[in-house]
Amino acid sequence: MTIDLLVTHSGGFHADELLSSVILTHLYPQADLRRSRDREMLTPAANKIIYDVGGDYDVEAQIFDHHQRPSPLREDEQPYSSFGLVWKHYGAAYLAALDVPADDIETIHTTFDKKFVLPIDLLDNGAIDPSVAGELSVLTLPSLLGSLKPVFDDTSPTADDDAFFAALPIARAFVEAFIRNLAAKARSQTLVLEAIAKAGTSPILELPMGMPYRSALEKAGADHMLFVVNPRGKDWTLNGIKLSGDTFDQRADLPESWAGLTDAALEEASGVKGAKFCHNARFIAVANSREAILEMARIAVEAA
Repeated sequence: MTIDLLVTHSGGFHADELLSSVILTHLYPQADLRRSRDREMLTPAANKIIYDVGGDYDVEAQIFDHHQRPSPLREDEQPYSSFGLVWKHYGAAYLAALDVPADDIETIHTTFDKKFVLPIDLLDNGAIDPSVAGELSVLTLPSLLGSLKPVFDDTSPTADDDAFFAALPIARAFVEAFIRNLAAKARSQTLVLEAIAKAGTSPILELPMGMPYRSALEKAGADHMLFVVNPRGKDWTLNGIKLSGDTFDQRADLPESWAGLTDAALEEASGVKGAKFCHNARFIAVANSREAILEMARIAVEAA
């Protein structure tokens, strides 16, 4: 039977059911999304998916709540929120609906669950405290989505629903952007691995365009590589390689004498005709040709 009714709870909203709604409304665009605690509305039916409300986790009945006891847990005993449950059962179909290549769906499903869904689940269940983000805690996705709730003195009887439906496309943009980036990273793997093989023992990786590369470096065990070069518009860039996604520290910095220089001053400092720019933090430099950027990369390797 066709799903024509999606039901979550009324009142104030949280990131978990809002993000669940992103997945389900994409899969069932013809369905009516209702926010309700009415008993009849929460009665299971073949045409209905109920989530973050209903007091049960029952796949057959299409109820995906996590507030009951015992609450549903992952294999590692970390808690699910409604988002995690919906992603577990509908995430692969959602990725297919976004035209993610079939060969990449399993990997992207798992990665998205670990990097995006799980933090939402943990925060919603109080398994981690928002303070773990330090001064950035108010800028986490749950906090930003929560800031879209109506203010306390908005007395409109539809304030909560209005805010929820206004927040839905914003939440959708974050989910779809994250998926697009994971899919792009999967597409880039082949290109980067080919470039690594072509570079051999060289500490300089040349790519045909800017693209994600660090995971491919790790996969290939290319620890000897220090810098990446690629065209960008009419120019070429030289980039340092971060040690990880959690730090600005690099395997090697660009020469200190280049920091913050541009054009003629950088040409003089580097000795490279066509050198155009070096960031003061020494993680990127720009030149006007492939020959110039490769010469800058060679000098940077020697300096490192």
